[in-house]
Amino acid sequence: MKLSISEARRRLPELVRQVRKDAGAKVEITVRDEVVAELRAALPEPEPGAAAKKLLDIMRRLPKHRGRKTDISAHVKEHLYGSAAKSR
Repeated sequence: MKLSISEARRRLPELVRQVRKDAGAKVEITVRDEVVAELRAALPEPEPGAAAKKLLDIMRRLPKHRGRKTDISAHVKEHLYGSAAKSR
């Protein structure tokens, strides 16, 4: 819905109720037929620590032992170019 700024000012309480009721609703506010602002429902905030909990859950599901550890930095050319790089 597009409304002029003066109309939006008059109907603001009604518009806020409408946006609160229907989270998908959006009101575009215009000045001289140019959209300058939008009124829409705020996104819900994630609970504090949700990202950390998710990461910990992912880490718990990873395998404990992932095989033999190799020192890649000591053998860069071998890892990049194969064992033929040793002889160069």
